[in-house]
Amino acid sequence: MATAGALAITGALTPVASSATGTAPVADTNPTACANRVNNTPQKLVDCVTQADLWKHMVKFQQIADANPGADGHPSRNSGEPGYKASADYVASVMKAAGYDVKLQEYKFHYFSFVGTPVMREDSPAPQSFGLVTDFNPATVAGSVTAKVQPAGGIVVPATPAPSSASGCAAADFAGFVPGNIALIQRGTCTFAQKVANAEAAGASAAVIFNEGNPGRTSAFSGSLAGTEKIPVLFTSYAVGTQLLSQYVPGTGPVLTVNVQVIDDPNRSDWNVIADSKGGDPNNVLVIDAHLDAIYGAGMLDNASGSATILDIAQQLKNTSTRNHLRFIWFGGEELGLFGSKYYVNTLPASELAKIKFDLDADVTATPNYVAGVLDPKDGVTLFGRGPGTPMPPSIFAPSAIGRDFGIDYLNSIGKNHILFSADGTDAFEFQLAGVPASGVLTGQDCCKLASDVALFGGYEGNFEGNVPGTDGGCVDNPFRWCDNLSNNDPVVMTWMSKAFANMVGHMAYDTQVFNATKPGTGHAKAGPAQPKAAAPKS
Repeated sequence: MATAGALAITGALTPVASSATGTAPVADTNPTACANRVNNTPQKLVDCVTQADLWKHMVKFQQIADANPGADGHPSRNSGEPGYKASADYVASVMKAAGYDVKLQEYKFHYFSFVGTPVMREDSPAPQSFGLVTDFNPATVAGSVTAKVQPAGGIVVPATPAPSSASGCAAADFAGFVPGNIALIQRGTCTFAQKVANAEAAGASAAVIFNEGNPGRTSAFSGSLAGTEKIPVLFTSYAVGTQLLSQYVPGTGPVLTVNVQVIDDPNRSDWNVIADSKGGDPNNVLVIDAHLDAIYGAGMLDNASGSATILDIAQQLKNTSTRNHLRFIWFGGEELGLFGSKYYVNTLPASELAKIKFDLDADVTATPNYVAGVLDPKDGVTLFGRGPGTPMPPSIFAPSAIGRDFGIDYLNSIGKNHILFSADGTDAFEFQLAGVPASGVLTGQDCCKLASDVALFGGYEGNFEGNVPGTDGGCVDNPFRWCDNLSNNDPVVMTWMSKAFANMVGHMAYDTQVFNATKPGTGHAKAGPAQPKAAAPKS
């Protein structure tokens, strides 16, 4: 963890927009002048990155999600769904209008989605519907059944302070089980896959696995299975499990309805959007990327924000012929495992990969309860856990620091601290693994912001976004919440972080230190801490 010698930000969070129309943007630069001038210095480019332009793209992405619900019936820009393709088409049309050479690169991936909303309902003796996420979470196995509940052997209620239940772990736990019933099983000891396999062998039509009830093991949870299961599986809270257990009467119930429907397509199409500038040295390529896909919904913070950041910067450079060739890429499938960037890097001929001298990645730029993260392959820590990042080729350390420092420079100049993050979980990861120097920006998502972060950036411990303050994990990477919408973004944070990223792009577009290198790893990091300065091209 590293910080600049600048003031920590304290006080309340900036209010966020609350609808698809957004809050009124702040007028900060003459839009007519920016639309027509040549932004051939970093300072000119930074000046023309405005809240109004950024937010216009954000509103469009939200409208796309709203107009293209996913299989679960909610607004979506998930990879493999109509909202993602509409997002890709929108980006492609904007970039073509700005004069870039644009192509959509198709690749295939394994697509999965729930259809509609999974159901767990008690029909008798106490009719009620259980809450998704709050009371239960479904496994990814389809099935629909209404049947009596029958407990497996080995249940320990009340739970002992230390885990002691081995419910469902042995075939003997299903002695006398009536085929067609729903098996009620307690968490503990063996794998969930083993419990479900024993239930299937006994003829269960579904399995309900409830939390064990020890400290820290009481709420609804999600468990991993083998992937070969044939019956629907629900993971519930301890309270739900013990309620069903207390209602059990042999031969009569309780009676549950379980309904989980899915789409599982092993060969779904997805696309990267690749847009090349007309000018610049084709043997010296600067890649500027963001991932375009969402997960579990509209994906407005993660990562319409980063997508809008690079889209606006590309538009502001439409009249500019830079020293180095620019390649803007919006990757798909990042949320599912860096699918798009992995496909792009791994299928690019070695001779073409060698022309890419630097990568800049914008992954989340508008977090309400933010940190100001700058990517660094040598000293960056992971966002979650704050341990060392995945080891990268040492040859990229010094050149990566050159681009990194331009982001830090801008943050220093506006009185913002920073923290160094690794590229783990971002598309820059694939470029770094391939030996390409890379940096980028990240303002954080999910949970949890630390006390040390609050000391640097203000705000609150806990969620970076969603319910702030809170510790429920936020909106981004949690299924069945559908709350990563426009209101989950702070336009003020987005503007200054996009300007920091623009300062990185503006400098590296003219860089000679890294781009003139005759062998990997040349160039040098700045001696001493980065200092605030006016943005100006290195060449």
